[in-house]
Amino acid sequence: MRSMIVIAGIVALALPALADEQPVVLKEAPGLVQITVNCSGCHSLDYVRMNAPFLTADAWKAEVGKMRAAYGAAIDDEDSAKIIAYLAANYGPAS
Repeated sequence: MRSMIVIAGIVALALPALADEQPVVLKEAPGLVQITVNCSGCHSLDYVRMNAPFLTADAWKAEVGKMRAAYGAAIDDEDSAKIIAYLAANYGPAS
């Protein structure tokens, strides 16, 4: 019973923070649809902006490859290429 009260308290404290959460808006460009369809189902698109200062085109390619190989993301080769091109052009260290 005590653990239920603790969990209820944690949830009550977290709800206001969730209510203030804004949707992630990425740059409009070719490849955005593929990012939205293939990536946002598993994780927040905040990861794109958070990693942008650090990931070069090769690093984005490796990240997409990791999502496919290690995490089983069902991204076909065509979408994968579009996602990598989008990320490299819009969310790299030089962007």
